[in-house]
Amino acid sequence: MNRKTRIATLALAAMLFGSNAWADHDYRYGAKSRDQRAQYDYARVTSVEPIVNHVRVTTPVRECWEEMRYYTVDRGRYGRDGSTLLGAVIGGAIGHQFGSGRGNDAATVAGTLIGAAIGNDASRENGYEVERIARPVQRCETRYREHREERIDGYRVYYKYRGQKYVTEMPHDPGNRIRIRVDVRPVR
Repeated sequence: MNRKTRIATLALAAMLFGSNAWADHDYRYGAKSRDQRAQYDYARVTSVEPIVNHVRVTTPVRECWEEMRYYTVDRGRYGRDGSTLLGAVIGGAIGHQFGSGRGNDAATVAGTLIGAAIGNDASRENGYEVERIARPVQRCETRYREHREERIDGYRVYYKYRGQKYVTEMPHDPGNRIRIRVDVRPVR
């Protein structure tokens, strides 16, 4: 036999006698083909338990209250400016009586300044008022409150199929029955 004939015979024998080893896999169509040929059935749910997780929740809370703010207002009499002016005129007239020449002018200026200061002080003592006023002011602050909360992260589902008991976790409660995939393969 020539070499090409021997290789063809060995390949044919391998395909005929080795077909049992290849029965579980279908490489011609890939993995998607196997999913398309899968079988599905329904199993009876025996019980469902929620999977509970305890979490800490922080909530911002805005709290507001009123405070009294105090401030003062100077309430001088309207004659205050007049008292200062009157004191300056009287002080200037008295200062003008002293000295002569340039000394007279200096005495007049000094008398005017001293008279204005005396008149201003006198008006302050006689009619000067300070009023204290209270006004409500709203103050707000954000504080954080913490509390623990139970959250359901999923469900532990117990089910029965053909006399066998199984358990799985799901994101929702499936109800009375659950759809399952049945995988049928030959035993090796």
